[in-house]
Amino acid sequence: MSLTHRLLKAIRAAHLYLGVFSAPMLLFFAVTGGLQSFSLHESTRGSSYMPPAWLASAAQFHKKQTTVMPARRRPPEAAAAKTAETARPDASRPSSPDAGRARPQPERNLVPMKTFFALVALSLLLSVLSGLYMAWRYSRKPALFGTVLLAGVAVPLLLMLF
Repeated sequence: MSLTHRLLKAIRAAHLYLGVFSAPMLLFFAVTGGLQSFSLHESTRGSSYMPPAWLASAAQFHKKQTTVMPARRRPPEAAAAKTAETARPDASRPSSPDAGRARPQPERNLVPMKTFFALVALSLLLSVLSGLYMAWRYSRKPALFGTVLLAGVAVPLLLMLF
């Protein structure tokens, strides 16, 4: 067997097992990213929607690699304005009529982009699942396949303990 052939065979094996190992996290990121596209992981002001705890926790893990939810704080500008108001009531008034107003931004329709991202997340999900199926179906070493897949699930779960 030539050196090129052996190298190609090693690269194919590395590709297979690295893909199987990373597949569980790719599935996780595809699902949580798709749900985050529509802001299903957070509540908004004036809305009665409260996200399920598992979804908020999964989104936090997706974004910050921790499930610890930070305490909700007031925006810094609101806190600063409140402090300025209590310290000197006249200081909070703008010096000119236009000084305190922000320019209105044009309304944008975000639904097409959100839909596109959701479709990308769905295609990533289906691609990873089909890749896992093909890797399992055509594997000559199903025990090694299962071990690597299980490691891909177990390693992130164990790392959450630290």
